[in-house]
Amino acid sequence: MQHSHSSPYHIIDFSPLYAQQVSELYHRAIQHIRHPRYPQAKLDAWSSSPRSNKFWQLKYQRNRAWLALDSAQQVIGFISVETHFKQQGYIDCLYVAPAWQHQGIARALYLQLQAWAQQQRYPVLSVDASYLSKGLFEQHGFVLKQVSYQHKLGQTFNGFYMQKALMNALVTGH
Repeated sequence: MQHSHSSPYHIIDFSPLYAQQVSELYHRAIQHIRHPRYPQAKLDAWSSSPRSNKFWQLKYQRNRAWLALDSAQQVIGFISVETHFKQQGYIDCLYVAPAWQHQGIARALYLQLQAWAQQQRYPVLSVDASYLSKGLFEQHGFVLKQVSYQHKLGQTFNGFYMQKALMNALVTGH
């Protein structure tokens, strides 16, 4: 069911009004993954059903998030970054709706986040990339620091803990 989208999309700051769409997109994107490293049992452990709207609203009161919306104002992708000190600059979500994948949306969302992080003078961005997102982060200059492991509902997920120094965050303007 691939459709080609001639209609453009745009990126906005997260709004609680879109929490339900974010929740459904997250679940749908995970359940749509077809990759040898992610058998169905892992996908079910990762997201067995959409989380509550309240979960996303609370999550994005603490962190910064951006949404990609299509011309009908439907959420087709989202990205978020931790803003509190300990985890500052940690990218914790990047998901694109299945029908919109491979059209540059993840890249556009990432570039929005990076520009914001540079304005905030964050020295570093970091991420636990999946097998699916690792290539995107590598293209944007992230370097693998270590393989990471997360356990959830009896399943082990390995990811790739990657970092990128934001050099121009160090420029002081003198």
